[in-house]
Amino acid sequence: MNSEYEELFEADHGDFNHSERKSHHSDKVKKNLMTRLNRIEGQIRGIKGLIEKDTYCDDVITQISATQSALNSVAKILLEGHMKSCVVERIQEGDFEVLDEVLVTVQKLMKK
Repeated sequence: MNSEYEELFEADHGDFNHSERKSHHSDKVKKNLMTRLNRIEGQIRGIKGLIEKDTYCDDVITQISATQSALNSVAKILLEGHMKSCVVERIQEGDFEVLDEVLVTVQKLMKK
């Protein structure tokens, strides 16, 4: 069973520059992430509109929860790709400090 990231990720590591760390997501993954973020941006505008219209608080909170869930989905896709590409590459290069970096990132995600 392939994860969403595995289905979208078509890595091209040929021009990866280690002195300037960058992600190396395929165009398909970037498009998927941008689509999700655009949808989230619309959700945020919708929440603002609900507040301006004095919408019942529980309904606004429900929309906030849905938006947080959508953001978490984006983070999961990014984290999975990061682990399977960037982190693996750095470990293969002997850079084990990346593990501390990942632990801090996961702690940040778990606070939410």
